[in-house]
Amino acid sequence: MEAILAPNSISITELKRNPSAVIEAAEGESVAVLVHNKPSAYLVPAATYKRLLERLEDLELAELVRARAKERRVKVKLDDL
Repeated sequence: MEAILAPNSISITELKRNPSAVIEAAEGESVAVLVHNKPSAYLVPAATYKRLLERLEDLELAELVRARAKERRVKVKLDDL
């Protein structure tokens, strides 16, 4: 059986009936949406989603910094900029 990575879960049928009630009942926590008892999607609060995107961007920038750290350095003067 596939792991459910949320403290709450609901069937897609229940979600279709009243999505607003599902979001309200979750009380700010994520909800796994199940299809045939397997996770098909996750509903996450908007603030959590925003933090996830920011974290992903931070990780991508850190990867870019690591890659560029291996490049040859070029000295420049502030007056030349």
